[in-house]
Amino acid sequence: MAESEHPLAVAMHGITKRFPGVIANHQVDFEVRRGEIHALLGENGAGKSTLMSVLCGLYQPDEGVVYLAKSGNGALERVNIDSPAAAIKAGIGMVHQHFMLVSPQTVTENIILGLKGIPFAPNLRRLEADIDALGKQYHMPVDPRAAIWQLSVGEQQRVEILKLLYRGADILILDEPTAVLTPQESRELAHILRNMANEGKSIVFISHKLDEVIAYSDRVTVLRDGKNVATHDIYKTDKASLAKEMVGREVLFRVAKQAVQPGSKVLELQDVSVLNDKGLPALKGISLDIKSKEILGIAGVAGNGQRELAEVVTGLRPTTAGHIFLKGKDLTNQPPLRFIKQGVAHVPSDRLGMGLVGNLPVSDNLIMKAYRQPPITSGLLLVPKAIVRFAKELVKNFQVATPTIDTPARLLSGGNQQKAILAREIATDELLTGSMPVLLVADHPTRGLDVGAIETVRKTLLEQQRQGTAILFISEDLDELLAVSDRIAVLHGGEIMGVVEPANVTLDELGLMMAGEMKS
Repeated sequence: MAESEHPLAVAMHGITKRFPGVIANHQVDFEVRRGEIHALLGENGAGKSTLMSVLCGLYQPDEGVVYLAKSGNGALERVNIDSPAAAIKAGIGMVHQHFMLVSPQTVTENIILGLKGIPFAPNLRRLEADIDALGKQYHMPVDPRAAIWQLSVGEQQRVEILKLLYRGADILILDEPTAVLTPQESRELAHILRNMANEGKSIVFISHKLDEVIAYSDRVTVLRDGKNVATHDIYKTDKASLAKEMVGREVLFRVAKQAVQPGSKVLELQDVSVLNDKGLPALKGISLDIKSKEILGIAGVAGNGQRELAEVVTGLRPTTAGHIFLKGKDLTNQPPLRFIKQGVAHVPSDRLGMGLVGNLPVSDNLIMKAYRQPPITSGLLLVPKAIVRFAKELVKNFQVATPTIDTPARLLSGGNQQKAILAREIATDELLTGSMPVLLVADHPTRGLDVGAIETVRKTLLEQQRQGTAILFISEDLDELLAVSDRIAVLHGGEIMGVVEPANVTLDELGLMMAGEMKS
C-alpha cells in the first residue's frame, strides 16, 4: 500500500494517559491511513483499549494531540474529541466485543436508536429500505425487519457495523471482532472489512489472534507497556516477530503435547438437561465422559450451553434431568463443596466476576479452597503465618507477578490473575493433602490473554494431564482446541453435534458443526 495513494485518515501524536499509579499510554504515536485495515496488538495492560478510548472520546489524553483528515483536500486538522458523541460526529465509531443491541427490537429500530432528527413516528418503510440498501452496498445483507434475537451472532455483528455506517463513520474500530464467530463467519467478516476498506473506510482491528492479523491486515502496530514498539507493513513481518515484540521474548505457539494413554473413566454425564438463567433449556439430554489423563475439548459459538455445562459439573447449577457421576459416585445436584471435596477444580470464564474477589488481597484469594483446612486454620481461627507461607509458595511455584501477596487481585494483569486462579485450583490439594485434582474444569482459561500468558496456561494444563487429571477444556479458539485436546465435543443449541479426534477433523468441519450440522 503506497502512502501517496492512501493519505492519513487519523494521526495520534504523543498520546499520554495516566491513571493513579499507572501510565497507560506514554508518548504513543499511532496513524491510520484511509482505505486500510490496521491491526493493533499488545499484551493485556499494554494500553490498546486506553488508546482507542482516547480516539473514541471516552478518555481525554493528559498529553498529545489527535488529527483528523477533513473532507475536501484531505489535510489533517487538530480536533478535540471530548465525548463518544463528538467521535461519531467526527466519523469515528467502535464495535465492542460485547454487542450493544436491544434483543426484542428490530434491526432498523436498533440502528436508528438514539439518532437525532428521527421523528416520533418515523417512516419505517423508508428507513428499512435505506438500511437494506446500505447492507447491500457493503455486502452485509441483513433483514431490516428481523428482531435481533432472531439473528445469528455474525448477523448481529453486521447490525453493529451498519449502525456505525448509517451514522456516517469513516473510521471503524473493531474490538476482538472474531471472538464469537465460527471460522466461516470470521472469513466472511474479513471479506466485509476488505470491501469497506476498498470503499475508503479505515479499519482498526484489535485482536490477539496473530494468524488473523497476518491474514486480514495491511499494517500492524504493536504496543508494549503503554508504548508503541513498532509499526509494520504486514508483508514485512511474521507471527514470531510480532509475538516477540508483544511480550519481549521468544514465544512457543504450539506447546509440546506428549502422547498420554487415558486411564479409567473420571466424569460421566448421562442424558443431562439444564436450564439457563432465563429458565430456558441450555443443555438438552447430553451424554459424555472424560477419562483420567485425557483432555476433552468443548467447542461452540458462545451461548450454546458451554457456561451451563461448566457449572453443572462443578455443582453450581442443578440438573432438570439425567445424572452426573464422578469416579462412579452420583453427584447429581450435590452442592459445590461436595464436588470440591471429591477433587474437582474449576477455572471459571469470568476471572474477576467469579474466579477472584478483586478488592481482596492475593493471599486471601489463594486460600479460598484451603481456609477450612489446617494449617491454614486452627479450630475456628485462621492462622496468619500459615496463610503467608501458603500464599508465597503458590506465588513462587506459579510465577504470579504481584508486588506483594497483599496487593488487591484486581490490580494484577489478566495473565497473572489467571495464574493465581490456576495456582489455587491446582495446587491447594497438592500442598495440603499431596493429591492432584481428579477433574479440572477449565472454562475459556486463555480468553483475553496475550500470547505469553496463553503459552503458560497451556503448559500448565498439559502438565496436569500428564499427572493424571481429567480436564474439561472449554474454548472458542479452534486452533487451541485442536492443539491441546485428545477429543473435541461440539455444542450447538445445547446439544452435542458430535465428538471428534483432532487428527480426523478440519477447521471447516468443526465450523459446520458449531453452526448446527450433526456429525454423521
